[in-house]
Amino acid sequence: MTPTTARSAGRYADFRRPDPQIAALIEQALGDARTVLNVGAGAGSYEPTGRLVTAVEPSQSMRDQRPSHLPPAIDAVAEHLPFGDNSFDAAMSTFSVHQWKDLAAGLRELRRVTKGPVVIMSCEPTELDRFWLHAYCPEVIAVEVTRYPSVRDIAQALGARSEVLPVPIPLDCTDGFNEAYYGRPHMLLEPAARLACSAWSFVSEDVVQRFENLLASDIKSGRWERQYGHYRRQPFFDGSLKLIAGQN
Repeated sequence: MTPTTARSAGRYADFRRPDPQIAALIEQALGDARTVLNVGAGAGSYEPTGRLVTAVEPSQSMRDQRPSHLPPAIDAVAEHLPFGDNSFDAAMSTFSVHQWKDLAAGLRELRRVTKGPVVIMSCEPTELDRFWLHAYCPEVIAVEVTRYPSVRDIAQALGARSEVLPVPIPLDCTDGFNEAYYGRPHMLLEPAARLACSAWSFVSEDVVQRFENLLASDIKSGRWERQYGHYRRQPFFDGSLKLIAGQN
């Protein structure tokens, strides 16, 4: 891993820590599964520790970030899982499906190797503009809209018994995706916090500078507070985050 990649990895780990309230929803959706496949596992966020987990992650830099208490991840991709049919009681994937090269193939593979529930956490692209960031940096929202697949398409691919559940985002959310800062706007003025949200890497430095100047000015003048200050007192935010649970 290069020094730049290492620094990025450290920042990601600092700002993208699994939120316990979101983790509890995933654990509930997994039911009583003993063996769990985690695809696009990354550094292991939301990976249940009380079950037998097999992790799959194609990125070497992400595999290198996995803490010692989690099992090493297998180098493989969602579209070609190296497991037999019905090998696992359940499968999961969090913040990963938008990076797969072939969503339909990946979901078919998840369904093939899993006897029970398949649990996917992702964002519904048509609801990303609920967040005040749309008023300050529509370019980032536009990037995310093009990257995230439709939640309905995911649910349909997982089967007729699939259920889509909203994931309320807590005000003190420890998982630093963009919407996690709905009530803490100053956090998105932190370059390291933005670096942990991949959509920011797809916009130009000019766009980022304009965003920083506008948001910093509005926070200082009180304009953000007047328009959006109610979010600071809102314990949860119902944004674009969804849990899609498919059953066999």
